[in-house]
Amino acid sequence: MLEVRDLNVNYGNVQVLWDVSLDIEEGKVVALLGANGAGKTTLLNTITGAIKPTSGTIRFKEQRIDNLSSSKIIERGISYLLEGGRVFPDMTIKENLEMGAYHRKFWGKRKPDMERMYRMFPILKQRSKQLAKTMSGGERQMLAMGRALMSNPELCLFDELSYGLSPKMAKAVFQTVKQLHSEGITVFLVEQNVHQTLEIADYAYVIENGRIVKEGAGDSMLEDDYIRQAYLGI
Repeated sequence: MLEVRDLNVNYGNVQVLWDVSLDIEEGKVVALLGANGAGKTTLLNTITGAIKPTSGTIRFKEQRIDNLSSSKIIERGISYLLEGGRVFPDMTIKENLEMGAYHRKFWGKRKPDMERMYRMFPILKQRSKQLAKTMSGGERQMLAMGRALMSNPELCLFDELSYGLSPKMAKAVFQTVKQLHSEGITVFLVEQNVHQTLEIADYAYVIENGRIVKEGAGDSMLEDDYIRQAYLGI
């Protein structure tokens, strides 16, 4: 579904990504692991058009998207949930969900899509008129996920879903990813919670200092000595 080839990205004179290549197959959960500053968020921002690559190509369903605007990329079926969720704090839960369907392509279907989000996250329906800023961190993350799904994406990019969450809430959001997987939605999951991520990932890549240094099936990565020592502390 997504093909990244030989991607190089610079911030001014500083190169951040170096010849990054990866594939995301349709219907799979693919993880990108790495420490802070490794280039994970830069890669997501490049895929979604916020940053333009210095060189390399990005193809979504065999069509190049690295030369498109962010709005055009979203229209083609990619959604992006930024780190920390970043809801609109002074808008209600319902209004936040509606913002996920703001594009004219999705606006006409917002009501059935919202009902689907309410079924997926029942607490959002119970509190639909509540301001987002009054929710807990875990609840805001659920709201942010719901908003990202309001455009009926074929590919979801999730950046640090478990960031700042309690273990209980982190488990809940990972369970939601498993649910999306079961519904056939493709997920690209950028995370530092390595163990839980590899438990649900079909495939995983490791990025260090802007370069992909390792890749493999999620379950095999859990048994990899390098991953166990560097990322799991075993």
